[in-house]
Amino acid sequence: MSFRAGCLTLLTFTSTTWAQSPVTLTVDAAARGPAIPPAFAGVSIFTGTQVRDHKGVPGNLFSATNTQLITLFRNAGLHHLRLSATGSPTSGSRNLSHADIDSLFAFAKATDIKVIYSLHFADGSATAKYVWDNYRPCVDCFAFDNEPDWRLNDNRATADTTHPDYFTSWRDFARAVVAAAPGAKFAGPDAAGRTLVSRFVAAEKDSGCVALVTQHTYVGGNSRKKGIDTPQAIESMLSREWVANNYPQLYRTVLKPVAAQGLPFRITELDDHVHGVTNASDAFASALWALDVLRWWAAQGASGINFQNTEWLRTDTFYRDSQGNYQVYPKAFGIKAFDLGSHGAVESATLDNPQGLNLTAYAVGGPTNLFVTLINKEHGPTSRGTASVTINPGGFSPGHAAAMFLTAPGGNVGATAGVTLGGDVITNDRPWDGKLTPLTLAHGQYVVLVPAASAAVVRLSAL
Repeated sequence: MSFRAGCLTLLTFTSTTWAQSPVTLTVDAAARGPAIPPAFAGVSIFTGTQVRDHKGVPGNLFSATNTQLITLFRNAGLHHLRLSATGSPTSGSRNLSHADIDSLFAFAKATDIKVIYSLHFADGSATAKYVWDNYRPCVDCFAFDNEPDWRLNDNRATADTTHPDYFTSWRDFARAVVAAAPGAKFAGPDAAGRTLVSRFVAAEKDSGCVALVTQHTYVGGNSRKKGIDTPQAIESMLSREWVANNYPQLYRTVLKPVAAQGLPFRITELDDHVHGVTNASDAFASALWALDVLRWWAAQGASGINFQNTEWLRTDTFYRDSQGNYQVYPKAFGIKAFDLGSHGAVESATLDNPQGLNLTAYAVGGPTNLFVTLINKEHGPTSRGTASVTINPGGFSPGHAAAMFLTAPGGNVGATAGVTLGGDVITNDRPWDGKLTPLTLAHGQYVVLVPAASAAVVRLSAL
């Protein structure tokens, strides 16, 4: 849904009891980076969840008749779905039936999404042919196997002849699929660790089968093993550390070399913590984090991100409640905010932030609009309050500007209800209807007040 101007004033989102810290954001359109693909933001879920009547879900999870989930996908700005599957030759798992596949792609057509379809070894070629012959426009790529790092022979203490070498089985499977479905391409390797991708690219980049390189990351690690509680999880999700060190380390060591070889990459499983943390992964902090991590990876030229959806964990984007209705956690609001400000190409955004606020900023430009995303992660009793951000749009000449705010009641990053974007909620029974707040031009610049624990997506429109 496009931005719509409303009658709200900027004071609606500010508090006179908080200090205002001046910040200047300068956008450099000349330093234009990668265009953001339309199908950037999505979710990942296991293929088995699409089996009819799976774990009490009536019919198929993804179907043309699941109007609640269709509405949520549209409202949340979800444009991509990855179905994952552990597909090693010895797993014994089988592919979906044709009826389950038909239902899946009816959902894909209803929501206008692209699908990474993971194949099981048994009947994989026949399944690929059926999908390719009938639903090719909806298919992003095929995939085979999920987090297969453990199947690398040199990672085992002793040789295991029961499991074929990973690269041999992958290559043989891919060739069989392409023979059955000429023109089909693969994404891989869906690695869990940090060493498989480089080996996969070296082995398969010239095979003609690989269209997309895929990696997984759960930024905060396993919350259960590490004993991470709610306050710790929230602090990590809103920390400078993840933005300054964690994301760059993964990019620098694993994915930047992929891009340097001319291959696109996508993070097909990403979340804050393995298993999630109650009142953190399902709280407003996750909305701010999701918006930030999407923006950061888009700026590095990623093809997209899929947030992992496992029935039904706190890290999920959507879930089925105790009454059988489909709902979204606050993370979906961050994904929608990203979607609103992602129409165009990444542009350089430089902050002059003299007080060192925990604030991130990103810019995306197109022929007629400049979108600026501002995320104020100051929160709690030590918060330094509202960021007063002056936007210097560089060579862009806006005729008018407006902002949409992502907020929680009282700026509570632990809030699990009451989250709004543009003053509206994301629900399963009607279109989302968020409103813009007009901004006032002063001395050729626009100033937007971004309260602590909130975000703003600013649209500057050309004359």
